[in-house]
Amino acid sequence: MVKITYVDSHGASRDVEAEEGSTVMESAIRNSVPEIVAECGGACACATCHVYVGEDFMDIVGKPSQMEEDMLDFAYEVKPNSRLSCQIKVRPELNGLTVTTPPQQG
Repeated sequence: MVKITYVDSHGASRDVEAEEGSTVMESAIRNSVPEIVAECGGACACATCHVYVGEDFMDIVGKPSQMEEDMLDFAYEVKPNSRLSCQIKVRPELNGLTVTTPPQQG
């Protein structure tokens, strides 16, 4: 299992043990993490699972695909470390990852 910390827009954090091979979004939904809506269910067809990746994990997570960048155009308060959590696969290198949700989705 891989530990991911989700921090909501109010600063409250929640640690989750995520299953390798799942996505950061799926792990959030399974653990009732607030502020990750995931309306499209992980199809990269909306921007309701938008997160800010912790700076120390930016290189490990990598850059968004062109399709993801197109969807991020619909996200609220996009920053250089913005990603859609449905597009981040959980793998051992992400152990300790922290993601923060924006004040609103989509």
